[in-house]
Amino acid sequence: MKNRLRQLRAKRDWSQAALAERLDVSRQTVNAIETGRYDPSLPLAFRIARVFDLPIESIFDPGDQA
Repeated sequence: MKNRLRQLRAKRDWSQAALAERLDVSRQTVNAIETGRYDPSLPLAFRIARVFDLPIESIFDPGDQA
């Protein structure tokens, strides 16, 4: 799943570790989401959206997934 997490994080000048702390996940999880190796659970996606004060669909793009 494509996402804008890296751009949103960089815009706020947060490290992956800083974002991970805000989300209560590991830095490795943030990295895996940013690189598309891991799709966040729905509860985590909602936490990400709340941290950035944006709707989920403006952060994540499921693309052509069925």
